Amino acid sequence: MNKTDIKSMTIAEIEELLSSMGEPRFRAVQIFDWLQSGVESFDEMTNISKKLRESLKETCYIATVKIARRFESKIDGTVKYLFELCDGEYIESVFMKYEHGYTVCISTQVGCRMGCSFCASGLLGLSRNLTASEMLSQIMVASRDNGVRISNVVMMGMGEPLDNFENSIRFLQLVSYEKGLSIGLRHISLSTSGVVSGIEKLKEYNLPITLSISLHAPNDKIRDSMMKVNKKWNIDALLKACREYQKVTTRRISFEYALIEGVNDSEQCADELAKRLKGIMCHINLIPANPVKENTFRKPDKNKILKFQKLLISKGLNATVRRTLGADIEASCGQLRRKGGIDGADLQ
Repeated sequence: MNKTDIKSMTIAEIEELLSSMGEPRFRAVQIFDWLQSGVESFDEMTNISKKLRESLKETCYIATVKIARRFESKIDGTVKYLFELCDGEYIESVFMKYEHGYTVCISTQVGCRMGCSFCASGLLGLSRNLTASEMLSQIMVASRDNGVRISNVVMMGMGEPLDNFENSIRFLQLVSYEKGLSIGLRHISLSTSGVVSGIEKLKEYNLPITLSISLHAPNDKIRDSMMKVNKKWNIDALLKACREYQKVTTRRISFEYALIEGVNDSEQCADELAKRLKGIMCHINLIPANPVKENTFRKPDKNKILKFQKLLISKGLNATVRRTLGADIEASCGQLRRKGGIDGADLQ
């Protein structure tokens, strides 16, 4: 018998479940509160009857993530987690400290099938999607482990959120629910490699999240060599979807651009990028490429990065250089990995 993922359910859905079991619907709020507090077993729900707890054990399960390994940066206090899932799979997440609060970068899939050439997350392909409850659990465990309230979430870890659309939407609904973790949607960023069909569907929900587009190139020739997704949806198709998304949501879009020495860091690239993004209310997040041992990509020198930024600004665009966090623990953009095991110190 397949058990129900109760932690991915809304209060209304838990009420329906209880009603089908012949139990009073008001218990749903109590159960939901326990789930949102991070309990890992029904036995911890001490204000509901033992009979109901036993019934729930038979029909439902509580998704959890357990800390398999914890890496803390000696440079900036960033924490990278290797989490073990209920089925023995592994994912990585990152906890970051900022002046304005605490942020968790969560994974949405075990691995990734996008296959971007500069990113470690897709090296072993996609194993499976994460459930909304497994996304929530990453936040809950990081919050509990560090003894702080998480105020911001970025869906920028392993995986492509729009390739796991239904679970990602359910996560957004649950994480922002005022009786749950109550993290406002304006404090959540969703990053996509450019899944146009997903952007079009997301537009219909009109959520006040920040949509982050992993662009990384000013033209199709360069982007084709870096990102397989561009062969299905090229830059013109992607930016058309972004413009239509913006018309509906009126939200500023963030474009992520990993600067790679000798690939996409020339003055010509900056000029072409500025022309491409003209007319889109956006912010360009320049990311000095982080090292991945399986490729030879390297970041440009600091002066070249700043020159690229200044060129964009001179064209009237808002561009900043992302501060690198967790560099000494491989917790930066593009470095998170699917792990088949935890033996030894090397990342697999």
